[in-house]
Amino acid sequence: MPFVAPYSSPFMSTFDQDKRLLWVERISHLLDSQFRVPGTTWRFGLDPLMGLIPVVGGLPSLAISGVLILTMMRHGASGNLVMRMVINVVLDTLIGAIPVLGNIFDFAYKANDRNVRLLRRHYQEGRYQGSGRGLMVGVLLVLLVLGGLLVWGAWELGSWVWHYLDQQPWQQA
Repeated sequence: MPFVAPYSSPFMSTFDQDKRLLWVERISHLLDSQFRVPGTTWRFGLDPLMGLIPVVGGLPSLAISGVLILTMMRHGASGNLVMRMVINVVLDTLIGAIPVLGNIFDFAYKANDRNVRLLRRHYQEGRYQGSGRGLMVGVLLVLLVLGGLLVWGAWELGSWVWHYLDQQPWQQA
């Protein structure tokens, strides 16, 4: 007779048994630590590379981080844990938007890897919960507002630069 596994609910699984959470871990690794600087142990991913693109570089990373958080939330992350994850992403996005300093910060902070470690610890402590759907709307709104503020700020900065360049003496001849 073939072996039949005992009943297991999604709440009894471990982090490593859930393929969706492993997907989150792989995407997080790609964003934050996929590549290694030769001859060092220093790692970086696509997130700081995307941040090098002026104005819009942080938006794809913000969107992907939002999807990762929503996935983690749907798989048992508590409200407190989700808020810590959102703070990591918001901090990474806001400081990452500052030219030069933000690029250096992006290479070092690795918000997505931090969030996966938080969720792993949450699972190991056996504190994972239900689907977390109640928080999804709130997190989505926070991420949309943050994205809107970034776009608005980039637009204002571009307008200011355009106006400044238009007022220069070398153009008044």
